[in-house]
Amino acid sequence: MKVAANTLRRGMVIEYNNKLWMVIENELRSPGKGAAVAQVVMRDIVAGNKMDIRFATQDMVERARVDEEEIQFLYANGDQYTFMNVQNYEQLTVNKELIGDPAAFLQDGMICKAQMNEGKPLSITLPETVTMAIVESDPVVKGQTASSSYKPAKLENGARVLVPPHIESGTRIVVRTVDSSYVERAKD
Repeated sequence: MKVAANTLRRGMVIEYNNKLWMVIENELRSPGKGAAVAQVVMRDIVAGNKMDIRFATQDMVERARVDEEEIQFLYANGDQYTFMNVQNYEQLTVNKELIGDPAAFLQDGMICKAQMNEGKPLSITLPETVTMAIVESDPVVKGQTASSSYKPAKLENGARVLVPPHIESGTRIVVRTVDSSYVERAKD
């Protein structure tokens, strides 16, 4: 299916020069004179190379057929992560690079989303937030204002996150998986 270059969004998969590319970012630019352009940064799905390309906004690009499937995390073996398709129970093993930094937040039985093209995984997306316990946090420094100060804390998975001063060790918090940022204290 052909789509206009100005409609490309992050996460879309397109076919360009007989390769599959995932759009990382797309910015529409209007120079002082001349036509507007779409500045697109994309990553080759197979090789992992990044490319920065400029399309005219009216240019048409081929959007690849991508199926989204629900998968359940089973276990990790080094840098290999094994998931199970919840519809047909087939197992899928992927490299940590495909998941990226959010792989640190994978928990047993977690339901994720996989973008697939012709049976091959293109990307794996974790839930937006996870609940984790803090195992270590710095003490509160007196005199700091609560509105602008955050202190470092270590989560049960080893990740470091900045939390408000009232959060102590043992507290369960909600963390955003994309950027490892504190959202709120868990309500459980």
